[in-house]
Amino acid sequence: MLALKLILAFALPLISALKFDIQAHPGSESSKQERCIRNFVAKDQLVVVTATVSGKRGDGQILNMHIKDAVGNDYHRPRDIAGEARYAFTSHADSAFDVCFENILTHQAVSDRTRSIELDIDIGADAKDWSAIQAGEKLKPVEAELRRISESAKEVVDEMDYLRSREMRLRDTNESTNERVKWFAIGTMGMLVALGVWQVVYLRAYFRSKHLI
Repeated sequence: MLALKLILAFALPLISALKFDIQAHPGSESSKQERCIRNFVAKDQLVVVTATVSGKRGDGQILNMHIKDAVGNDYHRPRDIAGEARYAFTSHADSAFDVCFENILTHQAVSDRTRSIELDIDIGADAKDWSAIQAGEKLKPVEAELRRISESAKEVVDEMDYLRSREMRLRDTNESTNERVKWFAIGTMGMLVALGVWQVVYLRAYFRSKHLI
């Protein structure tokens, strides 16, 4: 039963995309006005971003798109998009990446100052065109589906390995930090004890020199 649930989890594709509206703002481009959707991708994975945008070019609004990751790589930066736009890239690092949109108002007389966006992000095995692979390699539908499930399972295993290695690094860092804190505490305690002993010796010598003891 568990195996069947796992197979269904891999076999059932995502049937819905993220839908939202973005308000147009007057003025020039500004990163502060961007609306971003963040996801995570492993290194060398294929990513396909599909955005379906309402409106049309020249309607008083300019919708710009920017795909970038958290380590400074820019993958795509199309401008004035409308209708369906699809962009693919292969990630350069294990990192989060952002798909950002900015809607700029170019004519004040526009009544509807919003654009509707339907965003779909496919990563890894889901990003591949399995129909083309099936036709190119002359695979049966079942063989193509099993291959897709196999690649999805491998991605899950790779992700678990990455999380495990990351957890080990964090654990090593935590243990190293705890070790340093322990020795710092021991050193601090030793200094306090030494300071206390010195104070006692100094005060005894002082009182003796004054003939108070």
